[in-house]
Amino acid sequence: MCLIRYSPDVIFLQEVIPPYYAYLKKKASNYEIITGREEGYFTAIMLKKSRVKFKSQEIIPFPNTQMMRNLLCVHVSVSGNELCLMTSHLESTRRHAKERMNQLKMVLEKMQEAPESATVIFAGDTNLRDQEVTKCGGLPNNILDVWEFLGKPKHCQYTWDTQMNSNLGIAATCKLRFDRIFFRASAEGGHIIPQSLDLLGLEKLDCGRFPSDHWGLLCNLDVIL
Repeated sequence: MCLIRYSPDVIFLQEVIPPYYAYLKKKASNYEIITGREEGYFTAIMLKKSRVKFKSQEIIPFPNTQMMRNLLCVHVSVSGNELCLMTSHLESTRRHAKERMNQLKMVLEKMQEAPESATVIFAGDTNLRDQEVTKCGGLPNNILDVWEFLGKPKHCQYTWDTQMNSNLGIAATCKLRFDRIFFRASAEGGHIIPQSLDLLGLEKLDCGRFPSDHWGLLCNLDVIL
């Protein structure tokens, strides 16, 4: 539905399983699909072939993960702009906070290490609580949290909301901003700028369930030529 309605240039996916990966390859032939692994469940980045030129990929393992998690990095160009695209599904649940914070630090380090000529965009299921980011010392000065950068819009604050999303059947009300987008401008700056953020997947499918127990994020960025 997202593909048909919005035809995005880039799609960041988490918890992809082999049958769904095979389905996407068949149905979304106008996208190049780069995966973080191909067994179990894994991340993927989809690139619209007509708009995004794939250059290279890299997979950074998280050495202490107990949940098959890693960091997927894809280097591309869009309208002559160099981008480094990253996604991950950080360690889940409250009791794995320590490992999740270590993984966040690795993500931020990798964002800092990317070539200065590139705009860096990380988008993924971080499972982060705000206090965990604070415990890590916050984000580096040159890395933005896109939701915060856009003025903390209330309508897309919570991507995991058990009051609104019934998929997991959790009686308790939990509202958390698990899914986040981090942005580091290129050294030249100003060529690519986040403009808006909205939630996706708010409508139930014909089966009576939502597409995911998380809401998706739709981010529009302006490419200034």
